[in-house]
Amino acid sequence: MTFLEIANELVAGCREGRERANLDRLYAPDAVSIEAMDMGGGRETSGLAAIHGKHDWWEGAYVTHGLTVEGPFVHGEESFAVIFGMDTENRATGERTQGREVAIYHVKGGKIVREEFYYSV
Repeated sequence: MTFLEIANELVAGCREGRERANLDRLYAPDAVSIEAMDMGGGRETSGLAAIHGKHDWWEGAYVTHGLTVEGPFVHGEESFAVIFGMDTENRATGERTQGREVAIYHVKGGKIVREEFYYSV
């Protein structure tokens, strides 16, 4: 896939609920995911299996009531950004919150090798 095909497919997959399938399709086996803050397991997750584990944790901890996806916003031919708007509910506490985050994705060799998340607080 080209850089633009990867960026567009990641966005389409998020809009259509195909995030999991896209992990295996778009990400390098040694991809790294960096969170803005430690959510209990550290800020950095390395490797595709561990990134799948992050998704498992998220799905177990939160209910997503709404999701908006803006982008991709490209920067050269190696990185792009996506803006996510989320309406989520913490399964343990029932607390419902709305937030936005910016995700920056880095592409090399036809795969996403790094993602970084920036949150609104």
